[in-house]
Amino acid sequence: MSRNYKFYNPKGVYFISFAVVGWLDVFTRNEYKNIVIDSLAYCQKNKGLEIFAWCIMTNHVHLIFRSIGERAPEGIVGDFKRFTSKAIVKTITDNQQESRKEFLLNEFEKAAQASSNVMKYQFWRHDNKPIELWSNKVIAEKINYIHNNPVEEGYVFRPEDYLYSSAVDYAGGKGILDDVIVTK
Repeated sequence: MSRNYKFYNPKGVYFISFAVVGWLDVFTRNEYKNIVIDSLAYCQKNKGLEIFAWCIMTNHVHLIFRSIGERAPEGIVGDFKRFTSKAIVKTITDNQQESRKEFLLNEFEKAAQASSNVMKYQFWRHDNKPIELWSNKVIAEKINYIHNNPVEEGYVFRPEDYLYSSAVDYAGGKGILDDVIVTK
C-alpha cells in the first residue's frame, strides 16, 4: 500500500483520483473502462464501498466515496487498485486489437522498475491523495468538478451525456453503475 494514502477518519466521505502512470490514455477503450466499472460494483456489493460520484477519463478516475462496512477506506482503495491494475494489464496483454500494446507494457514496466513495491508492471500512479470532504457545500463542489471533467475536455456538451460518470444519476436518469448515492 502506498504511504500516500492518509485516511484519518475511517467513516469520512473522501474525494480521490487515480491516475495511470505517465498519464497514459488507457481508458480510450471501453473494455478497460468496464474493468473499472465492474470493480467499483464489486466493491459496492462486497467491500462496503458507498459511492456518491465517479467519472472515468482517458487517463484517470475520480471518485467520491466512503466506507460503510468493516473495511477501512485505504483497504478498499488498495484492493481496487491492485485488482484493476492486474486485470487491465492482462486485458491489454491479451488484446489482439491493441495497437499500443508494446508501448503501454513498456511504460508500465519502466514505472515498476522505478518503484520499490511493484514487481513487473505498475499501472496506477502512487501519488493520489484522498481529501476528506467535510461539508455538503464542499461535497457539491467536488461532484460538480467531477461531472464537468468530460465537458471541460470537450467529450460532451452536458455532463449527463457522458456514459462513464455518475452525472446522469444526478440529472434524474439511471447510470451504468448501480447504487450511486445522489446528494442534493
